[in-house]
Amino acid sequence: MVKITMNGILQTMTDSETTLTLDLEGVKDLASKIAKALKPRDVLCLWGTLGAGKTEFARALIQSLMSSNVEVLSPTFTLVQTYDTANGTIWHYDLYRLKSSDEVLELGVEEAFSSGISVIEWPERLEEWLPRRRIDISLRIINEYLREITIKPTGMHDFFKL
Repeated sequence: MVKITMNGILQTMTDSETTLTLDLEGVKDLASKIAKALKPRDVLCLWGTLGAGKTEFARALIQSLMSSNVEVLSPTFTLVQTYDTANGTIWHYDLYRLKSSDEVLELGVEEAFSSGISVIEWPERLEEWLPRRRIDISLRIINEYLREITIKPTGMHDFFKL
């Protein structure tokens, strides 16, 4: 494991994951950079506690791919929102309120995984439906202004180099 500082950002890199310490604007910038690399069939799983910044990360990622200033709503109550972008259709899931992992089938997860770009908050609710090929992004609160972000591609090679 190597720890380096790039542009004032602490970055830890291993062969399989990258860890960054970012302020909230840096988190949004990172989401925009990742968005540009996404393509259909990519699954992005956002892990973290309440308030860690999962929805803000998803919002920044989706807005960076939209041609206009579309309001990106949290799918907390609808459980899923879709957005058509130049990269493909983004399926934004918030599974916090899911009672059973089988409910994801009613939300179009099979279609999303086969032809769309999936951004999933609370992916642990997927249980056996969690894809083996995915990008795990963990957000951890350091303090009011900083987040530790760990990016770990699972079942994929050379997804993203910072």
